[in-house]
Amino acid sequence: MKVISERLVMEPISEKDWTLFYQLHTDPKVISFCFNEPSILEIEAKFQSRLIPWSRESSHWLCLVVSELATDKKIGIIGFCLHSGVAEVGFLFLPKYHGLGYGSESLSALLNYSHLQIGIERYSAVVTEGNIGSEKVLTKSGFVLDKIVPNAYEIGGQLYADHIYQRINIVT
Repeated sequence: MKVISERLVMEPISEKDWTLFYQLHTDPKVISFCFNEPSILEIEAKFQSRLIPWSRESSHWLCLVVSELATDKKIGIIGFCLHSGVAEVGFLFLPKYHGLGYGSESLSALLNYSHLQIGIERYSAVVTEGNIGSEKVLTKSGFVLDKIVPNAYEIGGQLYADHIYQRINIVT
């Protein structure tokens, strides 16, 4: 599996991507509105679960490493997990690549690929209250805010609402 957009290429995560995965799960600028910093054992377990080959019948996450097409620099990860035919999407990018449109570009390419090649029609995403950058990426990619669940998630001892987004591909 390889997804290519104008400036990016996305390919399944592999053992050689451990450093990137670890960095994305420990950098305070990346995780501040996502989750508390996990332990090394939690990160390793999450990483190992992402290495398992993915198919439409899988219950684990499809995880793709996002790289710049021109430089081959690895800049983040993106993927989804299917639950009853709905693909829950997620993404993390290194801070130096925030604000460059890479989140929107990679998500749009992934949505297009997963719709055309895998037949996925419905998507969801959960964003922690205050994660404005991720919400902009989602809305730019056709997601709409479906509901807000107050006090749903705790980060750093503070409760935040979950913003639940949905997207349905309209077949014409």
